[in-house]
Amino acid sequence: MHDAGWERAAAWVRRLAWISLALVGAEGAIGLWQGLSTGSIALTGWALGAIPEGMAGAAVIWRFTGARAHAATSERRAQIAVAISFWLNAPYIAAESVHHLLDHELAESSIIGIALTATAVLVMPGVGRAQRRLAARLRSAATDGEGIQNYLCAIQAAAVLVGLLLTANWPGGWWLDPLIGLAVAAVCVWQGFRSWRGEGCGC
Repeated sequence: MHDAGWERAAAWVRRLAWISLALVGAEGAIGLWQGLSTGSIALTGWALGAIPEGMAGAAVIWRFTGARAHAATSERRAQIAVAISFWLNAPYIAAESVHHLLDHELAESSIIGIALTATAVLVMPGVGRAQRRLAARLRSAATDGEGIQNYLCAIQAAAVLVGLLLTANWPGGWWLDPLIGLAVAAVCVWQGFRSWRGEGCGC
């Protein structure tokens, strides 16, 4: 059995996971709309990241709900689910990025995309930091993985934001958008392996 402090931390993890789900759901829907309409693979790839982020959040909620919060096998299953969530959209992002690079496709600027990614840069690090602190308290690599997802969301949003701003002001920088997309795909694969191995919180 766990002490009262552990139980409180588990309750906070569930709350933060629900908050994260709501945030990434909104980001994903708006980002996908803008990414597809402007032809930005970086923005589209970042928006599709809402799917693995949502899966990671759902895995953490599952992990710390009911009897599973105390089950020895729940943590490992949640780690695997989070790892798979990292790997899901990497192939699509990589393929589309290469396609855009080879075809020299120029993405249009997106004011809504700029505002959306700027908001993510400001908000998501705080959510990720809280998740990772609780992960250390609970010794949960799955929760740590979700926290990393939040950080990645912010980092990728910052990269996409820079790309959108440059695209709006420098048409010659068309190659930045797919290049950022390739970087996003590579980071997803790497973090998937880290989550699978349970790295990040000393578990």
